Amino acid sequence: MNEELSPSPAREPGRDPLTQDPRLWRDDGWTARVIKNIDDEGWAVEMIKDGEPEPALTGPWTMGRDKKNPKPLDATAFATLVKTASEVLARHEQHRHAMLHKSIEVEVGGARITVKLDIDADDDDPRARLSACDAAGTELAGVSVASNFKLTRTSAAAWAEGGFRKPG
Repeated sequence: MNEELSPSPAREPGRDPLTQDPRLWRDDGWTARVIKNIDDEGWAVEMIKDGEPEPALTGPWTMGRDKKNPKPLDATAFATLVKTASEVLARHEQHRHAMLHKSIEVEVGGARITVKLDIDADDDDPRARLSACDAAGTELAGVSVASNFKLTRTSAAAWAEGGFRKPG
């Protein structure tokens, strides 16, 4: 009785083919590559997301039983590496978002005001918008500011107390 092998899942055009070698594993938009650790005699593994020029994660890799060669990659290790690298990228994105979108609450004239700074970090035309909302979320004012504007409690209060005029 001939048993047919199930075909490998269809790959999207432009994606690297499925690879499952002891030192190179490609699947699900990720590549794991075991490399010689240049800092010592051990091994490292790097995780690269498809389309990205740099690894999202590089870390030590376990030595094999012969204490000379690296332990081969397998499905379990690859899944763990994908999860870890994805979490690293998510934390980087959260940090980037926090750096580009800041918010501070100040009290001005007995009213609580939320002042926000939203930065568009475009390489060619960076810009930012400073806005203020009341406790109900209604926008009170909004102005364009330099992308390097520093939003602090002091600058937010001064802007609100000054009638929301464009900071100089």
